[in-house]
Amino acid sequence: MVNDATPEMQIVSALFIDEIDLRPVPGPSTRIDLKGIQFSAAAPTPVPLTWAPHLCVIVRCPEAAAGQGVLEVTFHRGEEQIARNVQPFDVEPGKFTYRLVRAELEFEDYGTIEARCRIGHGPHTAVPYTLLPPAEA
Repeated sequence: MVNDATPEMQIVSALFIDEIDLRPVPGPSTRIDLKGIQFSAAAPTPVPLTWAPHLCVIVRCPEAAAGQGVLEVTFHRGEEQIARNVQPFDVEPGKFTYRLVRAELEFEDYGTIEARCRIGHGPHTAVPYTLLPPAEA
């Protein structure tokens, strides 16, 4: 049996970061430098507070895919959804793209939230992030 379905775009990576830099290299090719990858952070002040970490989602578009998609990221505390971001995007088939997602998250207590990323109605990629008590000086 032949599968005539159009290949789906895939999430290659989803990470909380401080910075992203793109730089060309011979080829032509591009390097993506991610800096400050993190899964937790010490709060700058005691709770309650609003925290807005940056999530970088890298997406691959197969050669035979359409090149248009919608990235949905929902943020959860347990099973409760506390924030949502939806971004349509275009990417040339056979190439990669990235999207930055920044949600302002309310923390009444220290703990872990989970970012659940997906393209369209595809599978979720889950990324945890933990807010810790302020570090002692």
